[in-house]
Amino acid sequence: MRLNENGLSDRKQWEATGYKLPQFDRDAVTKATKEKPFWIHFGAGNIFRAFQANVVQNLLNEGVLDRGLVVAEGYDYEIIEKMNKPHDDYTILVTLKADGNVEKTVVGSVVESLTVDSENVTDFARLKEIFAADSLQMVSFTITEKGYSLVNGKGELLPDVADDLAKGPTKPMSYIGKVAALLYARYEAGQKPVAMVSMDNCSHNGDKLYAAINSFAEKWAANGVGDKGFADYVNDKSKVTFPWSMIDKITPRPDASVEDILKKDGIEELEPVITSKNTYVAPFVNAEECEYLVIEDAFPNGRPQLEKGGIMFTPRETVDKVEKMKVCTCLNPLHTALAVFGCLLGYTKISEEMKDKELKKLVETIGYVEGLPVVVNPGVLDPKVFIDTVLNVRIPNPFMPDTPQRIATDTSQKLAIRFGETIKAYQASPDLNVSDLKLIPLVFAGWLRYLMGIDDNGNQFELSPDPLLATVCPYVADLKLTEEQDVESAVAPILKDEKIFGVNLYEVGLADVVCSYLSEMTQGIGAVRETLWRYV
Repeated sequence: MRLNENGLSDRKQWEATGYKLPQFDRDAVTKATKEKPFWIHFGAGNIFRAFQANVVQNLLNEGVLDRGLVVAEGYDYEIIEKMNKPHDDYTILVTLKADGNVEKTVVGSVVESLTVDSENVTDFARLKEIFAADSLQMVSFTITEKGYSLVNGKGELLPDVADDLAKGPTKPMSYIGKVAALLYARYEAGQKPVAMVSMDNCSHNGDKLYAAINSFAEKWAANGVGDKGFADYVNDKSKVTFPWSMIDKITPRPDASVEDILKKDGIEELEPVITSKNTYVAPFVNAEECEYLVIEDAFPNGRPQLEKGGIMFTPRETVDKVEKMKVCTCLNPLHTALAVFGCLLGYTKISEEMKDKELKKLVETIGYVEGLPVVVNPGVLDPKVFIDTVLNVRIPNPFMPDTPQRIATDTSQKLAIRFGETIKAYQASPDLNVSDLKLIPLVFAGWLRYLMGIDDNGNQFELSPDPLLATVCPYVADLKLTEEQDVESAVAPILKDEKIFGVNLYEVGLADVVCSYLSEMTQGIGAVRETLWRYV
């Protein structure tokens, strides 16, 4: 059994082994899509393959849609060359359910895959053709938050971006420069309407995409290498929109245990590929069953009936409420708390942490007691039910191979949103007091203890990647696992940093309690566990 058009011709063999197969005429769908594309997605990663592609497949199966997806990859071309093309754009989606069941689906809704490479004449010409099509309604993105950035860590323009801004849309090299050039092709084809939809997991994602595209439009006009009318087009909401969205589905990297399941079914050529850019991709994706996608309903060229596939379309204000509910209270803070303490306590699976009495109580208290009082109910999702699902179904799912080490990545970039917004809400409330927050400060202290790179047994461990490690680690470098030391003098500069915590912890009155917790957690081997036991 091989995952390609020829290998899937024997449908009975696949179905006998428990695989759900596409129920539509793929040849007809491919032909219709190429003639009248309606949705192109940038970013051929796991979340797209597990979520958006599967939603479209379900709607194709039901006859709601008659065209499929085009996917374009602009960061790592090897994903297309080494994964999409050999498998004729098919993916195996393995849904790992909390009750232990495994659902296996062959997803065939992606019917065309392209590299966003201006030096690949064929692919780039085809992309321009798609962007010029009257039928195109949506251009969506999962390229990660840093994919929208035009500058480096020092705020300097990236070299490719600087070149593209100077030279115009003819042959761009930067990611957003290429996207802007493709949108320019749509402008030149008659200023046709389209929605540019970021589906990345970051706050007000549509604004980030708009800011990046608009920078190109304005600079091209100012430099005389593009029409001023293009900037007007980008800013005309009747023609181009940049909706906000909130996405939520856990799709860890392809796991060896899932690969073994598929091999036992008789599927060949499942080996993952690690590209030269260190992207880890496989012919299959493993994912949880829960998924949420809420999109601002702003589509100037109309849109497909994706609500029939479970995607929610709402006003912008509702997207904002849903996003804050998830990112600031009901999911992401709980994940970060488990990540920090999971690394310190030697856990390698998030699900195992939910069997830990103190850690389970920690996230329940942060979610229900400290966070929920400041959540605004968005209406389309109930915050209490959302937390219930997170804590009782999603995180404890023993079949999800997610790790605290993965989630601990970039923690310095997450604390301000995941916890700082709750602190600010307490400050602003006449009925709440910041001093009542007990476990959010414990997470801050846990993160500082984590930065020491020594677990609760006294063993060194590798810190997860984070752009501020070189900045913050020196502050804790001299701390030891001992009772006699002045932790506050060491970490005071970090506690004042509003960029990290969202607030100055001294000004809001939480610095002392963070230092007290940190002092207790550094008193020797086992001190992290003792501190959790004492306060949780």
